[in-house]
Amino acid sequence: MREWLEFAAVWTLLKIMGALPRSVARCAAAGVVRLLLALLPKLRQTALFNLRLAFPEWSDEQRNAVLRGMARNLGRMGAEFARTPRWSREMIEDVVVLDGHEHFLEARARGRGVLILTGHIGGWELSSLAHAVYGYPLSFMARPLDNVRVDALVNRYRGLAGNRPIYKNESARTMLKSLKQGGTVGILADQNTMPEEGIFVNFFGTPACTTAGVARMALHTGAAVVPGYAVWDEALGKYRLCFEPAVELVTTGDAESDVRENTQKFARVLESIIRKYPEQWVWVHARWKTRPAGEPPLYPFLR
Repeated sequence: MREWLEFAAVWTLLKIMGALPRSVARCAAAGVVRLLLALLPKLRQTALFNLRLAFPEWSDEQRNAVLRGMARNLGRMGAEFARTPRWSREMIEDVVVLDGHEHFLEARARGRGVLILTGHIGGWELSSLAHAVYGYPLSFMARPLDNVRVDALVNRYRGLAGNRPIYKNESARTMLKSLKQGGTVGILADQNTMPEEGIFVNFFGTPACTTAGVARMALHTGAAVVPGYAVWDEALGKYRLCFEPAVELVTTGDAESDVRENTQKFARVLESIIRKYPEQWVWVHARWKTRPAGEPPLYPFLR
C-alpha cells in the first residue's frame, strides 16, 4: 500500500507540474523543495554541515544563500523533468545551448567510446535528455529506486529520447559492450560510495569514498573521459550543456596506483565545477558519510 501511495503521489506531481506553465511549475517545485527542507530537518542539517566542511571560510549567510539557490535549482530541474514527454528538438533548443560540444565530438571520434564524467549538478536530468534530442543518446549508470513502480516511471521518462539505464548487476558487461561499439556512458560520480565499491580520495579537502569505476573502465578500454554537465545561466535564461576537454589519464603501469590517481583527478574536476556553481549542487546528500576504517562518523545526527 505504501508503494502504491508513493507511486500515486509521484505520478500526480509529475502530471500536474508537466501541465503547468514552465514559470509556474518552477516556482511550485521550488516551493516543494523548501517545504521538504522545513519538514525534514536532517536534510537541512546535512546541507549546512557539508557547506561548512567545503567552505569553512564562508559566513552563515553565504551558506544559507546557497541553500536557497539549491532549492530554486532543484525546483527548476524538477519542473523541466516533469515536462519530458512534451520536449521536442525545437523546445530543447529554446532551453539548452551547447557549450564546448566539440570536446565531446573529438573524444567520440577516437572510436573507443566516451565516459561522461558528471554529477548531480544543475539540470543533470535535462542534460542527458537534451544530448539525446540533439542526436547523441547515451546509457547512464543508475541506482534503482526502492519503490519499483516509481523507478519504472522515472526511467520511462528518462528513456523517451533514447537514453537507457545501466543497473549495477549489469554494469560492467553492458558498459564494455557500449564502449566497444563507440557508445557513450554517463556516470554520476559525486555520491558517497561503499568501501567495497570505491576508494578514498580528497574532495573539498576531506577524504571521501568515491567510485573507482570510471578510472577502471577508462584504463581498461581506452575510452575518453569527458566532463559534461548542464548549468543554469541566469543571464541567458537557459541551461548551458557544457563539455570540457577529455581528462588526460595517468598511466604509470601500476594498475592500482593509476586507478587512485585518476579517481583523484576526476574528483578535482567535479570539485572545480561545484566551486564554480555551488548553488547548483545537491548539498543535502551525505557525501562524506563513509569513513576510512577506524575514523569516527562525520554526521553524528545521522546515526
